[in-house]
Amino acid sequence: MSIADSTGLFLAFLARLITGAQGHWKGCPPMAEQRIYFANHQSHFDWVLIWASLPRELRAATRPIAARDYWTSSPLKTWLTSNVFNAIYVSRTRSTPDEDPLEPLVEALSKGDSLVIFPEGTRSNKGEPQTFKAGLYHLAEQFPHVKLIPTWIDNVQRVMPKGEVVPVPILCTVTFGAPMQIKDGEDKRAFLERARAEVMALKPGGWRE
Repeated sequence: MSIADSTGLFLAFLARLITGAQGHWKGCPPMAEQRIYFANHQSHFDWVLIWASLPRELRAATRPIAARDYWTSSPLKTWLTSNVFNAIYVSRTRSTPDEDPLEPLVEALSKGDSLVIFPEGTRSNKGEPQTFKAGLYHLAEQFPHVKLIPTWIDNVQRVMPKGEVVPVPILCTVTFGAPMQIKDGEDKRAFLERARAEVMALKPGGWRE
């Protein structure tokens, strides 16, 4: 087993130890199929928690989206995100007007990878997700065969509050909902509003049977 693999096992164990979190599969079972997990965004710890909640056999094929400026700001962060998590770096601002921020995600999906993304694009501390940006819609449109899994992360903002670097032990949950896709004739706005509603419905006390 490589150092990166051993580190990944340790970090998954540590994340569950700190948060007590495991995946709650309310709308679908964990399966070895290509998926886009899209979730609310409250902390830099979000994608680590989702990754740790997946069964070990799914982690290797599931790639989180990481903000390039934050996760490449030190050699350790760069090594962890590139070697352990196999993350896809995205820039929060375009370096040129013609740059397509979705290009690395499209490339990963074309290769058969699954993704963990946050359609809000930035973190929110208001309890509810902000308006979803168009990226999720465009990916769903280009890859209709990929299952879209709404995901709710609860309480993680207290584990890694904005501006903090050391996690605090707090009980968290990660809830995975039922797969969804673009409906025939559904426009971008309607789809994004429905996707956001599906995520919010997974919040404890808000699950729709």
